[in-house]
Amino acid sequence: MADYGGHNLEVDPRSGFCKSTKIFHSKRRPIPLPPNQSLDATTFISSRPHNGKIALIDATTGQQITYSHLWNSVDAVASSLSDMGIRKGHVILLLSPNSIYFPIICLAVMSIGAVITTTNPLNTPQEIAKQIADSKPILAFTTQQLIPKIAASKLPIVIIDGQVPKSPVKIVSTLSEMMREKPSESRIKERVEQNDTATLLYSSGTTGASKGVVSSHKNLIAMVQVVVTRFKLSEGEGTFICTVPMFHIYGLVAFATGLLSSGSTIVVLSKFEIHEMLSAIDKYKATYLPLVPPILVALVNAADQIKGKYDLGSLHTALSGGAPLGKEVIEGFVEKYPNVAILQGYGLTESTGIGASTDSLEESRRYGTAGLLSPSTEGMIIDPETGEALPVNRTGELWLRGPTVMKGYFGNTEATTSTLDSEGWLRTGDLCYIDEDGFIFVVDRLKELIKYKGYQVPPAELEALLLTHPNISDAAVIPYPDKEVGQYPMAYVVRKGGSDISHEDVMQFVAKQVAPYKRIRRVAFVGSIPKNPSGKILRKDLIKLATSKL
Repeated sequence: MADYGGHNLEVDPRSGFCKSTKIFHSKRRPIPLPPNQSLDATTFISSRPHNGKIALIDATTGQQITYSHLWNSVDAVASSLSDMGIRKGHVILLLSPNSIYFPIICLAVMSIGAVITTTNPLNTPQEIAKQIADSKPILAFTTQQLIPKIAASKLPIVIIDGQVPKSPVKIVSTLSEMMREKPSESRIKERVEQNDTATLLYSSGTTGASKGVVSSHKNLIAMVQVVVTRFKLSEGEGTFICTVPMFHIYGLVAFATGLLSSGSTIVVLSKFEIHEMLSAIDKYKATYLPLVPPILVALVNAADQIKGKYDLGSLHTALSGGAPLGKEVIEGFVEKYPNVAILQGYGLTESTGIGASTDSLEESRRYGTAGLLSPSTEGMIIDPETGEALPVNRTGELWLRGPTVMKGYFGNTEATTSTLDSEGWLRTGDLCYIDEDGFIFVVDRLKELIKYKGYQVPPAELEALLLTHPNISDAAVIPYPDKEVGQYPMAYVVRKGGSDISHEDVMQFVAKQVAPYKRIRRVAFVGSIPKNPSGKILRKDLIKLATSKL
């Protein structure tokens, strides 16, 4: 008998499965949540004891931010925001590539109870405008180069890099000015509760268009502890290379928040370039390398050219997230880099990052696994046809419940109720099974998102765009498998009577209107799109058709 939160349940210690409730329990040690409900994520992170000295390093310039400078800056920026009239609940937009200032902005915003919303710098002005219209921020932080992408929004702007440029937009301050301000003693601090909203990240969700995921301070506090436990950072600090985008939940929970609670040093690359990454590992004696599968594949492929060029002796762990790794990739990596353990993580924006993970090379060698459930997280496998909860080794939709599961979708009750049930279970949209040892295996995606280099591309968004073309009468978009990038969008197109629109025309039409990672990279013309009686596109049939020629 195991005691789970005061309930004596017949839980199988091997799989974590309880026969009476049909719930899988995490085999990891539970996370202690702070009893004080009036606690924001920033205070929680800044008050954890450690001996770390250097918090952040810019890989390109070598500029460093110490821990004392980091927390003084966070305090100064929070005070400036307060002086500007930013209050609890106000939304602040952050549009920036990775930088050593990214965490300062996030932590300052959250510390006063305001909400941070991030966006991909590769997104087009139209895509960003949609997010602005939905989240209604009242201030934006951005770089000089990215101002044109939000100029039309008329938002007041704080410039992250350098001086105020001559620009028609309303620039209210620069980050360096804010960081120099002496925090005012008289500032009225509003009380921030663990259940208050901390972040508003946009995810393609389990269906259709992009939605704002509302995560609370409690969600982040729980995830910070998952991150620290996972890297065993309570035993000492690590040096991490940051190639993962900080605007993405994976980057935000690791680099902009979690790792800073442990005294670790984060070496920030503003964009991924393999040689810059390798020389940063060499120069700063990095110990951990979190990445997405395409970077891991690139490392395996380039291993022979790298030998002798860079000293990677300090590196002991690589962490992959965003998509599962195949056996060939893991074996190839272990063979080329025998001293580096490879770990995997599975999660969603809706689960504030990691929902399951492998925390040792031995666990990762269960090929194809997404790992064991995160600490304090429960899982259920639900038959999508009958709604029945399934036991070990049966495939169904994975549902997750725990302290990291989001509050809901922003201003979208309908989407929230179709994803979160009344008992707090999050429907992941992934078809999975859990084996007799408690390991999760993702079989397929119910939600049909295309995973391009770890970025999520919703087919419905591209289909809607294609249908606006005067020479296209119908279209369907599917994921097409690719060794380098994981999957890319492929379009099946029905031409309007008599039109001779070409493959190239279709690809260029889409490319002009979306971020580079969403571009259609393959087109096939068909007489009609296969659909079920209710008009839903039979994507599976199209995927079969596309891949049968491989």
